Amino acid sequence: MTNPSPILLLIGSGAREHAIARAITNSDRPHKLVTFGSSRNPGIELLSDSNTKGDINDPAEVSAFAISEKATLAIVGPEAPLEAGVADKLWEHGIPVVGPIRSLAMLETSKQFTRNLMADYNIPGCPSFRYFTNLFGVAEFLEAMGENYVVKADGLMGGKGVKVSGDHLHSHTEAIEYCTELSAAESSFVIEEKCIGEEFSLFSFCDGKTLKHMPPVQDHKRAYVNDEGPNTGGMGSYSDANHSLPFINQTDIEQAQEINQLVVEALKKKTGEGYKGILYGGYMATAGDVKVIEFNARFGDPEVMNLLALLETDILDIFEAIGNETLHEIEVTFKPKASVCKYVVPEGYPDNPKKGFAVDITQVKKPDQLFLGAVDQKDDQLIATGSRTAAAVGVADTIEAAEQEAEHLVNQITGDLFHRPDVGTYGLITKRIEHMKALRR
Repeated sequence: MTNPSPILLLIGSGAREHAIARAITNSDRPHKLVTFGSSRNPGIELLSDSNTKGDINDPAEVSAFAISEKATLAIVGPEAPLEAGVADKLWEHGIPVVGPIRSLAMLETSKQFTRNLMADYNIPGCPSFRYFTNLFGVAEFLEAMGENYVVKADGLMGGKGVKVSGDHLHSHTEAIEYCTELSAAESSFVIEEKCIGEEFSLFSFCDGKTLKHMPPVQDHKRAYVNDEGPNTGGMGSYSDANHSLPFINQTDIEQAQEINQLVVEALKKKTGEGYKGILYGGYMATAGDVKVIEFNARFGDPEVMNLLALLETDILDIFEAIGNETLHEIEVTFKPKASVCKYVVPEGYPDNPKKGFAVDITQVKKPDQLFLGAVDQKDDQLIATGSRTAAAVGVADTIEAAEQEAEHLVNQITGDLFHRPDVGTYGLITKRIEHMKALRR
């Protein structure tokens, strides 16, 4: 049953939440949008009926705000509030939440939890792995893995706690040094088999039982052109008009969809609770089948910008169906268009980013395709705060045309910033196609 005029609470203040806020305000249904963030995002403020700054990771503070605003539904944008139990507290007060409770958000917040869940319930796509709380047995397991291994810190690391052999770690000695760092910081970690192939993201809306899948998207984690440099939260992403990607096939997509479904069923068996929110599967298409890189418990950033730019179904209907467990009653559709998202980030990002400088977005000709990230507003100036600053999205009939639009828009943002001009380009996509062809010969 839908609320005729819902009051939606959106938690978070980044570009992901800016995209969600814009999708909500694009609804044809009467509604009120109230937002609660850790910083002032003028893009979100502009779309909000009420906007408050506070501690988004404090369940009591968030729920008090929700009650004061008479919120009928809450949407949690980032992962940290989920780990803090914000969804649990809101449900205690009778407010449905798009975002899983803490015990289910462990799918993202604990690498060990996820790998054990997959192993215990025989979910396909799980690479060989081992969990460590100290250095005992690390050298022996690395020896067994050979040259193909990944070291992952257990817990939330903002997309930067993963180091891959050949890319970041060039010997077992370097791998052991990283494990030593993690151990010294009292962080447990997982070492697992490195999967060779091409990554893609597969998101599903989920109400605890029913899943409605979204088109696959490819994110670009490396900071610099040609996938070089350190890992970031994501420099850009793209999707194709046929709701596939140029380097994967329908079988890859169906395998990923099935794994998302099996994970939700396994969570219900393990915890007795239904997963309500966005399930984000990070996958690797390999020479054989699809492997699971990780799961996240919310929309990805930047992929959310691609997906919500294409969503045709009213997002209020989807969010309410998640809260009411009625997702099976609605059809979720996306435009048959391609999309490309590109981020501008401060010079020096991610290792030593510039902060506190002015960013000018007044020349952006299509402001509805611009999403503000790590910014603050002082007087009438937009100030960069050190992480990913803003994203621009192009939508068109082809990836090539969408890329050109995104590139044009992102160049209209000025400041001490840089971006990856190669995201979504023919050259980069061709490299991925050729790589998969070589693997699958």
